[in-house]
Amino acid sequence: MLKHSYSFYVFCLKSKKKKLLSNDVIQEFLEKDYKFPLHENDKFIETVSSLIYYLKSFSNIKRFLDYISLILKHTFNHQLSFIVPLNEKGEIWKENIKFAGATKNLKMDDEIKRYFNNFDFSKNFKLKDDMSFEKVLNNQFKEYVIKSYKVLSRGKCRGFVYTFKKDTFNDSLKYERNLNFIISCLAIGLENYSLIKSKKKHENVDREISIGAEIQSQLLPDYCPTIYGVDLAAHCRPALQLGGDYYDFMSLKTNISEKRREKARWALVIGDVMGKGLPAGLLMTMLRGMLRAEVLTGLPPDRILHDLNQLAIYDLDQSHRFITLFYSDYDPRTKKLRYANAAHNPPLLWKSSEQKIIKLDSEGFVLGLQNDAEYQCGQIQLNKNDAILYYTDGITDTSNALGERFDEERLIQSFSKLCQQSLKSKEILNKIYKLLDEFTGKNRQLEDDASIVVFQLD
Repeated sequence: MLKHSYSFYVFCLKSKKKKLLSNDVIQEFLEKDYKFPLHENDKFIETVSSLIYYLKSFSNIKRFLDYISLILKHTFNHQLSFIVPLNEKGEIWKENIKFAGATKNLKMDDEIKRYFNNFDFSKNFKLKDDMSFEKVLNNQFKEYVIKSYKVLSRGKCRGFVYTFKKDTFNDSLKYERNLNFIISCLAIGLENYSLIKSKKKHENVDREISIGAEIQSQLLPDYCPTIYGVDLAAHCRPALQLGGDYYDFMSLKTNISEKRREKARWALVIGDVMGKGLPAGLLMTMLRGMLRAEVLTGLPPDRILHDLNQLAIYDLDQSHRFITLFYSDYDPRTKKLRYANAAHNPPLLWKSSEQKIIKLDSEGFVLGLQNDAEYQCGQIQLNKNDAILYYTDGITDTSNALGERFDEERLIQSFSKLCQQSLKSKEILNKIYKLLDEFTGKNRQLEDDASIVVFQLD
């Protein structure tokens, strides 16, 4: 009896030059039609436990189900068993249905296979309603006693196992225990496969996001340009790997020397695409391309935003998103700043001579929603030690553990105090982010992208 109990295990181990449980070994074993007398062998569960240890770790679902079918065929006294797995959506996984029948029951095996494959599983038919399908089978195959077992893992149905026998179900508790053990291992294997598949999917998405984030980081300026008489600093903190914040510096003259370009007119822009993550990042990238083309026309800020809105209307029509944008251009020779606003947070201007903060704002609608939106152009004369803080709403909307917002008023007070200390642009930028960190709390994740540009006259 002991000899028979370990026959399969020994058979696999002794297969020379073949991997344990390889397809060749499985096929050979099937052809030899080995049989385990379960009811006579107390050591069966040990053999099966060892086998299942291998099975449940496999990622090849087809091989895994073949192994389970093999165990059902050669260890239980069934005329026929078949496994009906369900996919991630709870639907019948038809291509992976497995039949396990003894060689003497091939006719019956083929009959049931044919019936099952031709069965009309309409969209309204739910295999989860196991009782109804069991009745269907019993009516079709009245000469057999049919019993079904749910394959459950952590409360979720992963499929069903159906057994066909000629006699009544008077099996021992040991039989039921061992069969349930195999079914539990089947559930574990199916769940593991689902988790592996989900993990791979997430890994692929993460890989794509990382690539997108790398590309996006290259689109944002990695350094501030040299503008005559200006001290610049800028930084973006995305809430996720990919963000919807955007800032840029563009010379309106591209075909001149670096020295002459410093004194030429410069465009300074900051914007925010609604949302965050991959969709916002892609739209931000699109915005950058459109804006850079428009800037080269040399049109005033209000015309730039008008034309940009027309382009955005066409491209954002089906995205249900919009863009806020503040566009400005600066002439180092006259120290005049022109600007137009598409509903973005108005930048804060520190007037050094008056020791006060002024909001740079003008009327204008968000980009991409209203076809006939109009924009106004503002202009202001800047002087020595004046400073402008461009920012996105990720700064003011950041909240702490108590639910309090950093808000605009807190930003105005902080910026005003820092400007009074005669700090450089980089120092002002770093201290604002430090104040933001202190406000939100240690290691607290930002809820939105947070970008700052500090423009200061020497």
